[in-house]
Amino acid sequence: MLDFAIFAITFLLILVGAVLYLYPSSRQACGIPGLAPTEEKDGNLQDIVNKGSLHEFLFSLHEKFGPVASFWFGRRLVVSLGSLDLLKQHINPNKTSDPFQMMLKSLLGYQSGVIGEAAESHIQKKLYENGINKALQSNFSILIKLSEELLVKWCSYPQSQHVPLCQHMLGFAMKSVTQTAMGSSFEDDQEVLRFRRNHDTIWAEIGKGFLDGSIERSPNRKKLYEAALMEMETMVKKAIKERRGKNLGRHVFIDSLLQSNLSDKQVLEDSMIFSLAGCVITANLCTWAIYFLTTSEGVQEKLYKEVTRVLGKGPITLEKIEQLSYCRQILCETVRTASLTPISARLQELEGRIDQHSIPKETLVLYALGVVLQDNTAWPLAYRFDPDRFEEESAKQNLTLLGFSGSLECPELRFAYMVATVLLCVLVRKLHLLPVKGQVVETKYELVTSPKEEAWLTVSKRSPAN
Repeated sequence: MLDFAIFAITFLLILVGAVLYLYPSSRQACGIPGLAPTEEKDGNLQDIVNKGSLHEFLFSLHEKFGPVASFWFGRRLVVSLGSLDLLKQHINPNKTSDPFQMMLKSLLGYQSGVIGEAAESHIQKKLYENGINKALQSNFSILIKLSEELLVKWCSYPQSQHVPLCQHMLGFAMKSVTQTAMGSSFEDDQEVLRFRRNHDTIWAEIGKGFLDGSIERSPNRKKLYEAALMEMETMVKKAIKERRGKNLGRHVFIDSLLQSNLSDKQVLEDSMIFSLAGCVITANLCTWAIYFLTTSEGVQEKLYKEVTRVLGKGPITLEKIEQLSYCRQILCETVRTASLTPISARLQELEGRIDQHSIPKETLVLYALGVVLQDNTAWPLAYRFDPDRFEEESAKQNLTLLGFSGSLECPELRFAYMVATVLLCVLVRKLHLLPVKGQVVETKYELVTSPKEEAWLTVSKRSPAN
């Protein structure tokens, strides 16, 4: 229980900008280079806020102090690792907990599945993963249908019309996630709009209001956040009630949870986590992938040729999806170039070592993934969007190590990969995705990385000869 309390409060610190007073720690940084606390009680919190995001703070920290660096949250020492070699030393591939899910659970005040025996956590993790995999298989036709609806909409636009990419991808992701997770009740656009309104309110505070502490200074915003969270939980509870003990056709994520031995509380919390995280990860993966394709005509044409070769004029199927190796390279490079989830972390449960440095027990160790993903020593010409780099087995292994591919990837990202693959196949078969001249898309680094403002594109229909 103590481990969970430390972990939850510390993650709350990362994302809510609060000050940790409960676990005073020595000011001795164990010889690890880094920043001294700027303020006695707040540590380096104001330094993080001044940089704009934790990722940007870590980028400057590692630029100044090297691949292993330290700083302070309140009275607690935090160690950040910013190189592949150091992460290889520290990451335990047998860990059952998903740091991304744990961050969200900590923020939302959820505890089920976070503490308990390792064997129990492993069983729940496998149940969660298998539930998503089964829901994807059962709802594959829904993903195609939603992608084709978006295609029809885009085909109706004149070539000069600017398409709001972020807005459309979030709407598309909302429909994909809600129908796959909770079933046909979310075929009603009004239900999706309600879900989106609450999702936007919750995620805005997770991403920004909690980071700088502004939500705590605004009782009205905090009240709106709590009301949105309560309303979303009510919507999820309603979906759970509708599906409990019934066979309603296609299998959705909630069905897997209800068929298990999970408590009602665990079913609700896991459904909430997948709905929240699944939407934002899927929306931003699709947004960045399409945006990068608009800026890389050669990559887009190479994808079109692969889709044409693998699919021909036939339907998209799960079996054929597995053959789209270049499409997967594009999505992997999208995750890397955009630094889709720039921060991960583990609690140092026992005293350990990184190179010549000792890490004390119960130290929070941050994985500066956004720093590592932009490291030129690990990724030559890291600033370039270059899917061909993932032809190399070493690049694939590095991405797997960081949790963005293979057995270590979070289930929500696995879901997003499938949705994005279907969408790209549907779109590039019929459309050229084109950039808006002069557009500069800046990046907003939060729990999930997104464009700072709306990203725009234009589209033109491919000729039948193409």
